[in-house]
Amino acid sequence: MSAVVEIVSFGYLHAEPPTAHLTIDLRHHFRDPHVSPELRYMTAEDEPVRAAVLGTPGIPELVAATATAVGAFAAGPSAGVVTVADGCAGGRHRAPTFALVLADLLRLAGHQVTVTHRDLHRPVVQR
Repeated sequence: MSAVVEIVSFGYLHAEPPTAHLTIDLRHHFRDPHVSPELRYMTAEDEPVRAAVLGTPGIPELVAATATAVGAFAAGPSAGVVTVADGCAGGRHRAPTFALVLADLLRLAGHQVTVTHRDLHRPVVQR
């Protein structure tokens, strides 16, 4: 069953996670491109960042599992928007890349999808 899906990528270091049916925390299990000086000031809009994130073991499987979970929400008896929030530390690398790939997969499954990157254009968090 198709659904209307809102995906919000965000950075935990900027504010509380948005309210969502599913919240995916990418901080601790997946390598942060921020640690690579050549990627630190890039974002998910840059191919090297997308390649680094999508080349991380476990990310493709997590995208697929999240799409399956969205399908389960969509199959439920209540109509309405299904919201997915996915976060990383700063919201510039892992989370927006994950959101875009998830959106593509959900669109292929027939869902209507919007993507918002809450923190993508915020300055790099110095840590």
